Amino acid sequence: MLREYIISEAMHGLGIPTTRTLSVVRTGEGVMRENLKPGAIMTRVASSHLRFGTFQYASAWATKADLKEVVDYAIKRHFSYVENDENKYTSLLKEVIKVQANLIAKWQLVGFIHGVMNTDNMTISSETIDYGPCAFMDIYNENTVFSSIDRDGRYAYKNQPYIGQWNITRFAEALLPLLHENEDESINLAKEAISEFMTIYYDSWLDGMRSKVGIFNKEVQDKALVEDLLRMMQKYNSDYTNTFIALTFDKFDKGEMFNSSEFEYWKNTWKERLKRQSESYNHSQELMKKSNPGVIPRNHRVEEALSKAERGDYSGVKKLLKVLENPYSHCKEQEEYYKPPKSSKYPYRTYCGT
Repeated sequence: MLREYIISEAMHGLGIPTTRTLSVVRTGEGVMRENLKPGAIMTRVASSHLRFGTFQYASAWATKADLKEVVDYAIKRHFSYVENDENKYTSLLKEVIKVQANLIAKWQLVGFIHGVMNTDNMTISSETIDYGPCAFMDIYNENTVFSSIDRDGRYAYKNQPYIGQWNITRFAEALLPLLHENEDESINLAKEAISEFMTIYYDSWLDGMRSKVGIFNKEVQDKALVEDLLRMMQKYNSDYTNTFIALTFDKFDKGEMFNSSEFEYWKNTWKERLKRQSESYNHSQELMKKSNPGVIPRNHRVEEALSKAERGDYSGVKKLLKVLENPYSHCKEQEEYYKPPKSSKYPYRTYCGT
């Protein structure tokens, strides 16, 4: 419960849509997870708790009239601006696709890995929810998995956009009876809408990546520039967050990657790219400061805070929450939180704690 409190507040500070924690209260009972943990009840607040699974359930077990009632409620609560559209149910599907794709792009940009993206853990409002086995990447690797139950990498960092589209497809299936009276036409409307998901996601992600490297305008070569950087980061086991901080402040004194000839070539290409825009380098640096957090809830810091809390000392949780309030301030007080964990031969694992 405290993990969700910390991570959801961090996401709020990062500007990523999220549910939040109103309170965490001890029950006085033990709960068996990977070992015995002190039990607690969390009160979560959200714009609603409508999940993709809500609509799957209604489609499978309720009548068409019941399904319509649930979907109409969802439109009124979250997307009232489509109520008067000619086909408001198709419009709803398109709006949910848009916000879901943009949410997952935001996750990717900060190295957040949800860990258990099933349809019951994703909301149609696209507020991040259910933080059980989630974590943030330290070393960049697109195959990173943290959840102890994700043995095949279904929810790995690189797969999150595809799972997002899979969830959208299940949502669309639930809406089929409402999209059109003719089943074939319903399927065609759903397919057409779903086909836009990856384009919306990728455009949002690439725009975010441009901001992370200080680029204001668009060029076709930007994709290759970003992908070359990520490829090097994976090759040299570079810290994801700190690599972008180094780019932001032009400090390349630490790390094997920064001493390589291929990075030197990349850096020169990047500097030339920055010159091909009307904004000055100072403006690019300000954009990078706003786009690259100095601090994230690093796993070892979260574990330190939780370990203290289990002993009744909440000072670590309070201090970490304070640091995470404004991750883009890049102030001196945050510097100690820039440090990645010590290397370990054992991978970091998280467990579903709810």
